[in-house]
Order: sequence, then C-alpha cells, then structure tokens
Amino acid sequence: MSSRLVAGLLATIAAGSIVAGTLLASRWPVPATEWMFIALGLILPALGWLLAFRRPEIRYGWLLLASGLCLGLGTLGVGLSVRGGYPDLLVTLLSCMSAGFYGLTWIFVPLLFPDGRLPSRRWRPVAWISGVAVAAHSAGLAWIGFSPYGMADVSPAAALLAGGGQFVTWIMAAIVFCGLVVRWRRSERAERGQYAWMVGGVAATMAGGVLVFSSRVGVSGLAGVMMLIGALPAAIGVAVVRHRLLDIRIRIRGSRLLLMFDVRPTVGEVLSDLGTALDDAPEPVELLSRLAAAVRAGLEVRWAAVALADGRRVVAGKEEGAAVLAVPVRGGLGQIECGPPLVTGSLPGSLPRSLTREDRRLLEALAVPAGLAIQSAGLVTRLVNAQEAERRRIERNIHDGVQQQLVALIAGLELARATGAGPDMLAHLREQARQTLADLRELAAGIHPSALSQGGLVEAVEERCSRLPVQTTVTVPPSLRSRRFADEIEGAMYFTVSEAVANALKHAAAATIDVRLSQADGRLCATVADDGTGFDPSATDRRGLATLSDRLDALGGGLTVDSSPGKGTRLTAWVPADE
Repeated sequence: MSSRLVAGLLATIAAGSIVAGTLLASRWPVPATEWMFIALGLILPALGWLLAFRRPEIRYGWLLLASGLCLGLGTLGVGLSVRGGYPDLLVTLLSCMSAGFYGLTWIFVPLLFPDGRLPSRRWRPVAWISGVAVAAHSAGLAWIGFSPYGMADVSPAAALLAGGGQFVTWIMAAIVFCGLVVRWRRSERAERGQYAWMVGGVAATMAGGVLVFSSRVGVSGLAGVMMLIGALPAAIGVAVVRHRLLDIRIRIRGSRLLLMFDVRPTVGEVLSDLGTALDDAPEPVELLSRLAAAVRAGLEVRWAAVALADGRRVVAGKEEGAAVLAVPVRGGLGQIECGPPLVTGSLPGSLPRSLTREDRRLLEALAVPAGLAIQSAGLVTRLVNAQEAERRRIERNIHDGVQQQLVALIAGLELARATGAGPDMLAHLREQARQTLADLRELAAGIHPSALSQGGLVEAVEERCSRLPVQTTVTVPPSLRSRRFADEIEGAMYFTVSEAVANALKHAAAATIDVRLSQADGRLCATVADDGTGFDPSATDRRGLATLSDRLDALGGGLTVDSSPGKGTRLTAWVPADE
C-alpha cells in the first residue's frame, strides 16, 4: 500500500470519526458550538493529509495525521459512550485515544517542529520519557474503564498508572514548551515568525487544556475545548499563510477567491526532473543552462547561476543583485549561486521569505549532479575539440603530403607524355606512384587501420608494433586473440596503445617497449611500458594523453600514468568489457 493511500485512509478515518462522534454525542438539532467543534477538529487531519500525501518523507505530516486520528477516535469513543448500547471494550479503547491526542499536541508536535526531527540528541530522553508517560496514561485509563464498577471501585495501581502518566505528561509538556521558546529566541530571521506562531499555538492549547480539566462545563469549559482543539491548527494555518511553514503555499488567482495548496518539490523530485532534463540536453551549454534553471525552480529564487572555475557563467533568470547563497561544486569545478527568493503567495499580508537551512540542504544535494554535469560538459567539449583537431591534422597531412605528391606525379606524367619519356623516367614515375600509395595507406591507418576492422584489436596492435624501429614485445593471452569487441572499444584501445608507443619513441628515447593486453574482472586492459627517460606527470603538459583519457572516460574507462625522471614510463588504460 502506497504512503499516499495510507495518508488518505488515515485522514478519512480521523475526519469521519470527528464528525460521527460529535453528532452521536449531540442532540438534534445540532448546536452551533458542535459544528464549530467539527470545523476546528477537521483542520488537523487536513493539514496532516496535505503534508503526508505531498511529501511523505517529512515526518511532521504523519505526526499531525496521528494527532488528528487520536482526536477523531477519542471523539468517537465519547459519542458511542453517550449513545450507549455499544461494547464496553470498544468504547473504552476509543475513549483512551484522547490521552494520545493530548500527549502528541502538547509534547511531540512542538518538540519535533518544524520537520519532524528532534532539535538535537539531548532531547532523546525527553521523547522517550514522554512516550512512556502518554502510554501509561492511556493504559491507566483503559484499566479504569475495564473495571466492572467504574470509578466507584478504582484499583490503586490503575489510578497510580493513569495519574502518574498524566502528571509526567504535564511536566514534559512544560519542558518542551520552554525549549520551544528558547528555539524561537535563537531562530534565524526566516524562521522566527514560524516559531512565534507555534509558541502562541502551543501556549493557547495548554491553556485550553487547563480550562477543560478545571471547569468541565460552562462558558470557560467550552472556551477551553475550542482552544484545545483549534488553537494549534489555527497557529499552523497562520504560519502557512504568512511564513510558508513546511513550504506550503496559498495563493489567490485572478478575481476569484481560489486557494491553492502546494508544496515545493522534494530533493528527490528535483533530482529526478534534473536527470531527465540533463539526459535530453543536446549541447554542453544547454546542459548547464538546464542545470541553472532546475536550481532556480527548485529553490524558487529570482535567478540562479552555474559559475565554472574558468570564469564562465550560465545564468537562469535575470541576474540582479548579489548572490545570497552559494555552494561549491564538488571537485573544485565551480559553484552554484542563487539570487534573492521570489515573493510567493498573493494573500493579503504575505511576506517575502528568506532562504533557510532546508534551501541550503537542497542546494548541497544539487551540487553533486551539478559536478557530474559540469564534468560531462567539459568532457564533451574536449572530445569535440579533439575531433576538430584530428580533422585538421588529417586535412594538413593530405594537403602537405599526399596532395603535393599527386600534383608532382601528374606533372611528371604530363611531362613524360609531352617529351616521349624513356624507361628511366617511367620507372621513376612508377616508384613515385608506389610511394604515394604507401603514404595513403599510412594516412588511412592513422584514421582507422584496416587491420583493426578485419583482424581485430590484437592483430592491429601487433601490426602497429611490428613497424617500430626499436625492440617491442607484445604479450597477449591466447583467449584474447579470437575475441572481438565493439568498434568504439577497439578503436579507443588501439589509438591509446599507438599514442603511447609513439610518445615512447619521440619523447622518451626508449630502447625497448613492452605492450600487454589482458582481460579480467570485466575490464579490457592495455599496458605500455618503456625504459625511456621518463618524466614527472604532475609537471608535464599532457594534452595528448588528456584526449585519450577523455575518450576512455566516455566509455566508462580510465587512464593512469606511472613515471618518474630516469625510470621509464608505464601507461595503463582500461575500459569495461564483458568476458
């Protein structure tokens, strides 16, 4: 059963019990005071349902639902008792739920304010003692109710259990109220209004309880019941309207009085929507733009920006004023900045809100996918630049090499036809044509060697290493020789090995090179080791290796370089590959 269905079921039971219990205990026609009791009593389960349905992960909504359910079941028990004719066990058990309502509204609703969590670990003993006291009060009342003589012959143990539980409940309620006042005085400006209304609501609720237990009947008793039932829900309602308590918004649209209850998206919902938006982003800039837009929508601020470490900024909304909240992106890639919050709510007296600790937690949660998005954008940009650089290299090689050789060959042929060239000149032109063909094949091998397409990775690597002017050893397990992999995997590994052996020749002055291919633990690995001069990887420009690393990263692999001056170099590349 889904949490939303459970929330709706509990709210329905609570509301139905409040209405049914009140009507059962009343005489027809039902007095206006009873209808007022029903109206005030329904606020608590309604607020609990709203939060538990929209944001089930927030405990406070379930706490309000539990309070409303205890109120409803207790009211139903009183109504059944007044009407009579119902099983004593059922009536007693339902009536005892009123003790749970008092304990929850006097202790746990203010203690767990505003997000359903204890203010600190120091409050754990208070929570445990309060829970035991409320349970003892309820059990004592049930024991008394089960007595065949009722209050005329109450067991001392039952009276001690009920009275002791009630007394401890009052003590704990006073302690929690004092703690709430302290939290109100220490709260931040954005939360001070919420705490103020909660302090007032709890104070009025406790005062109502005192009036109920002291007066029982009369005007003061009626006022006490109304305060006990309606003060706390009313305070929560005012905090909702004026201070966006628990991120609930109420608005009026157009000329009609239309109240809209809504809750800001949760972290999970924002991350889910963000993931979908980033998956559909066609370009890196668009990816960062959607990231900024998701932050702006999630925190409901005037503008949000993704500031990269290189100075670039992508802004969603109109950037006005300084950032009021900034969170660094993991990995030192930049930071997410937010402008002032939007003025939400169109009811008279609605106040502009300030960013709270919940907003910071949301932004910190978004910083993780933000870092991944920035890394992805940088990777895509580098891959595009690498592809463009490779295209220009091929164009330059064709223009400066093969194209010039073909021009010279054509000119030689024209000259031979015009002069009636002899065998020596024809032999020279034939040799020139063969050299041009060889250069074309070498150029094609640099783009995508035919051995890689026809024979696979092992054959292409062996063919590449066989043409090196130094002693080169290629070690491959027999099981890998007949294996073929996806084109992108074979291409990435081949060009990584090719670039590594080329660097060993050009930069390291290596005399021997050892190339090893292997596959284990779901990885295809290539290791290239040489006995060259070596280098310091942290102090050397690795633009060529960075391109290879980006290519491997795009496949979910990686590249590591182990080298030091005078001790040679070992390069290890790997990509995921099923065995």
